Amino acid sequence: MLVRILIVDDEPPARDRLRRMLAEIDTAEIVGEAEDGAQAVEMIEDLSPDLVLLDIQMPGLDGLEVIEALKDPPLVIFVTAYDEYAIRAFEINALDYLLKPFSRERLKKTICRAREELEEERKLEASPAEGFARRLAPLMETLASQGRYLTRLAVRAGERIRVLEVAEIEWIGAERERVFVHAGDESYRVRRTLAQLESRLDPSRFFRAHRATIVNLSRVREIIPWFKGSHKLRLTTGAEVELSRAQARALRRILGW
Repeated sequence: MLVRILIVDDEPPARDRLRRMLAEIDTAEIVGEAEDGAQAVEMIEDLSPDLVLLDIQMPGLDGLEVIEALKDPPLVIFVTAYDEYAIRAFEINALDYLLKPFSRERLKKTICRAREELEEERKLEASPAEGFARRLAPLMETLASQGRYLTRLAVRAGERIRVLEVAEIEWIGAERERVFVHAGDESYRVRRTLAQLESRLDPSRFFRAHRATIVNLSRVREIIPWFKGSHKLRLTTGAEVELSRAQARALRRILGW
């Protein structure tokens, strides 16, 4: 079988080198190239590649943020210049990687392993993406526990992907099992749950005000008494979100009001 591959790297020489090396592998088919994280998210959704060769260190969305922006990430091989500690984290979670600079032989072996994994999953009538997502989850939990919180978030704005700095986010709300990120006067639907977002946002900056809302504490302007001991939070845009009684106690400890 041919492995349909998307190349993602912000450096043209790196993409050129990968393209030349992959041309020598008869089981590899390049379906596209992306030069930044937002473009990568769009192309992965549009092209559904079997495999993504994904650089980690990129401006805008980095490689891990690209993965987190996808509901069903495909099989990914990380291309990285990360230090030994990060490499060990990939190995522990059975996530393949290419450490720059890598040889043609190393790339060929990596593509071969990916092809075998794809074939095995298809024989079992399972999704390779699901297996990859299971292996990726512990890595993301490790990164969160180490304080590697999201600094940017990919959201869809019409047909385009917009990259938001998390500081732009005013609040996040769930409505009928849909989650919307509110930034300024705009709202963007995202595919993650509130719990997933909460685990990846810095708790010193973002607060779970209610079971259905997360607020950026730097955007809170007023705390307004409301109904039977509950409160509302008025934000910089004038938007108001509910603050539950239980969370009001937690917010008092944080803000000292």
